[in-house]
Amino acid sequence: MSKLFIADLQGKEEIESIFLVKIFNTMEGKDGRKYFNIILSDSTGDLESRLWQYSEEIEKQITKNSFVRVRGKLNFFQGRKQFIISQIEKLNSSEVNEDDFVMKANQNPEKMYKDLLAIVDKLSDVYIRDLLRNIITDGEVARRLKTWQAGKSIHHAYKSGLLEHILSCSYLAINLSHHYKVNENYVVAGCILHDLCKIYELTDGINVEYTEEGKLVGHLVKGLEIVDRYSYKIKNFPHYTKMHLKHILLAHHGEYEYGSPKIPQTSEAFLVHLIDMMDSKMGTMEMIKKTDNSVGHWSGYVKHLDRIVYKSELPFYPDYIQEEEYEEKHEAKPVATAPKSKTAPEPKTSMAKMLAGLKVEE
Repeated sequence: MSKLFIADLQGKEEIESIFLVKIFNTMEGKDGRKYFNIILSDSTGDLESRLWQYSEEIEKQITKNSFVRVRGKLNFFQGRKQFIISQIEKLNSSEVNEDDFVMKANQNPEKMYKDLLAIVDKLSDVYIRDLLRNIITDGEVARRLKTWQAGKSIHHAYKSGLLEHILSCSYLAINLSHHYKVNENYVVAGCILHDLCKIYELTDGINVEYTEEGKLVGHLVKGLEIVDRYSYKIKNFPHYTKMHLKHILLAHHGEYEYGSPKIPQTSEAFLVHLIDMMDSKMGTMEMIKKTDNSVGHWSGYVKHLDRIVYKSELPFYPDYIQEEEYEEKHEAKPVATAPKSKTAPEPKTSMAKMLAGLKVEE
């Protein structure tokens, strides 16, 4: 049986395929009957699913992160794809190709890593350049950086997404630092280091979770630790350079209500915050356009963006529209006129003629 991918599924069809269970919950309907609410997934997105026939055996067998073979019918509910499962069977991981169930970055991670090293090597501040090179060429850091996601479920939440985000931010750092005439070395360093410690905050694998260290410490504080650890290996590393780098990392969330211990107080820190926010939001927009299962041009409501998203390409005209083509598309249509009233016939003589001979005495 060939694998059917979620992005390729069309409505109103019977399907049978293998998926990963992303969410598995036992629910209770208004009538008191139990059913299963399941989110199936693969490398192309998620699929909302229901199994209406409750079974204790299925409840015990199927868990989050299970691979399952399912059979059922794809329908639409409130404009979204919904899969109604009739049969479900748990599989061993040895029976599937795990690459079919892992979303990946569009670019090759080895190439992205080389491009990032090239950016670091061109920096003009020798201390910042050496610090960054020492960090990202560390064997374990490099291994994780090429693989890790940037987030659990929202921005750049796919394999090698962290490296893709960091590289994208670094390119923006170069261009925008020149435009705003700020110190490029600090902005590039901030863009590389601000989320780097997600490699300690998150797990890897098919379903990413927060680690104990991620829950108890977090990537902001780990970022300060990594700056201290690797700067100590560089002779005479300037104290004030380290202090400004730490400020950028502490302030990159931008606002206190977003969990930022500090708000940006240098131009470089503020620019890092804006670059991070822009790239993460644009990454989220692209993810929604790729994976949303709503029918038509518009996505469903996206809670963390507080909006719906237009998914289709915008109109684009490389050439002028020819006159004949325009007229054909915009052909004038007859306008319906209101019927004449039977009770108020149109006057046969105009008002001007009726008043023509009238004299008004002064």
